[in-house]
Amino acid sequence: MMKEYDVIVVGGGIAGLTSAAYLCKYGYKTLLCEKEDRLGGLVGTFKEEGFAFDWGIRAFENSGILFPMLKNLGIEIDFVHSPVSIGIDTEWVRINSQADIDKYFQMLDKFFSDNGGEITVIAEEIYKIMGYMDVLYGIDNPLFLEGKMDKEYLMKILLPWLIKYLRDMRKVAKLNEPVNVFLGRFTDNQVLIDMITQHFFKDTPTSFALSYFGLYLDYCYPLGGTGVLVQKMTDYIVNNNGDIKTLSAITNVDHRNNTVQTANQETYKYKKLVWAANQKMLYQGITNLKSKDFLNKKEVVAASHGGDSVLTLYVGTSLPKEYFQNICGAHAFYTPKKVGLSTLKAWQEVEGGVEKRLEWVKTYLETTTYEISSPTLRDDKLSPAGKTSLIISTLFDYDLDLHFSELGETKRFKEVYEATIIDVINNSIFPGLKDKIDFLRSSTPLTIAAKTSNAEGAITGWAFTNPVMPAENRFKKIAKSIKTPIKDIYQCGQWSFSPSGLPISVLTGKLAADAIKKNLKEEKYDF
Repeated sequence: MMKEYDVIVVGGGIAGLTSAAYLCKYGYKTLLCEKEDRLGGLVGTFKEEGFAFDWGIRAFENSGILFPMLKNLGIEIDFVHSPVSIGIDTEWVRINSQADIDKYFQMLDKFFSDNGGEITVIAEEIYKIMGYMDVLYGIDNPLFLEGKMDKEYLMKILLPWLIKYLRDMRKVAKLNEPVNVFLGRFTDNQVLIDMITQHFFKDTPTSFALSYFGLYLDYCYPLGGTGVLVQKMTDYIVNNNGDIKTLSAITNVDHRNNTVQTANQETYKYKKLVWAANQKMLYQGITNLKSKDFLNKKEVVAASHGGDSVLTLYVGTSLPKEYFQNICGAHAFYTPKKVGLSTLKAWQEVEGGVEKRLEWVKTYLETTTYEISSPTLRDDKLSPAGKTSLIISTLFDYDLDLHFSELGETKRFKEVYEATIIDVINNSIFPGLKDKIDFLRSSTPLTIAAKTSNAEGAITGWAFTNPVMPAENRFKKIAKSIKTPIKDIYQCGQWSFSPSGLPISVLTGKLAADAIKKNLKEEKYDF
């Protein structure tokens, strides 16, 4: 017999886990289906040879969302503060407080002394934007409050926050242009602009990029690794009578009969469905719906591109954690050369075949900005005694990775990027690292696409370069981000607005669960 559920959630990333957790909390019979053998999507921790590595996100931002969600569900996780360092060449600034952000601008002034006045103006703009965006995280998000709000909270906290929110969000809405374009108003030194922006996604909106200096102060890390969050949420779902099926890719959605079918030929019936997986797969899997809204959305989704992806090295080293703590700390963004990626031509313009494009890769990796994270420095149980786990990553083009794969040059590409990244890091901030490597593994955009089904290996969702966003991307309209033109089907975890990432996955997962709770109360079903 066909098994029936109140709600089926497709996709076991953080958005899907959040939605399923709240649906279980509300008492609904819930099934979570995930195509991989593990849950978490881009959140998780794996262990090799005694070293633990986070395979996706390196740290969490609370953003007034994560901690309230955990408290709301009664999930306890021990976190440590995870401050960020920013380095260029041999100079470093550790961002432990807002006052340290001034030191960052002083570092820029040291490298670009001829642009001192422009840097001062840029700093003023960044502080202004940080102030606008602070209102988003100034209080715990009201969505996660239990029961009725008391009068004191309403009058003294929520209403003043709402007034600031409405005022500042109008200002933020005017800062939607790409950050490179915005900074170009204040300086014509493109290398200076590169130093500030080249670790952000292409065409990142100004409000998102420049407010991130404030978000660095919000970073936290769960003891045991990022995968602890996934395990705790999984346990919550199971302990509250939810069903979870891994290795259960949904291959067909019959919206007329409210059923889904898995690759294993299992069929399940639902009252409501939450799509927390690749949006393209949903629209590709429905062929018999002819409404104008659906067909228009299907066309937009099909034409859209995923956001930026990353190239990552997972390194286990016999160097002690104190070595790295003294240089850059547990979480850093590092640019080895004051050159700027804008000085490179696009890889598609490089002529001369594979050899020339591999040379381009080496130059790119010598010029780009790296995110460097060490789980060991947050929790020394995450590597063998006296040793350290490192995660070194940089933004990288999915299409270039695919290009080498289609040419049968994946092995050579891997040899080049692994050797180059290690040489760059060894010859700059971590001398001696190359001779102290016990373990080395890597992943590329193709790896991410294969393991998560994210379009083009995207690490946050849809690209900012899309002419039309396939998901709602206006902050004040976030409640609409969960809607689809398909009866009884909701979505969450899609890129909905900036800032994107884990907090928004949590927020949209909760919004979808709440909308279903409201609608199921108003409707009657035969099963």
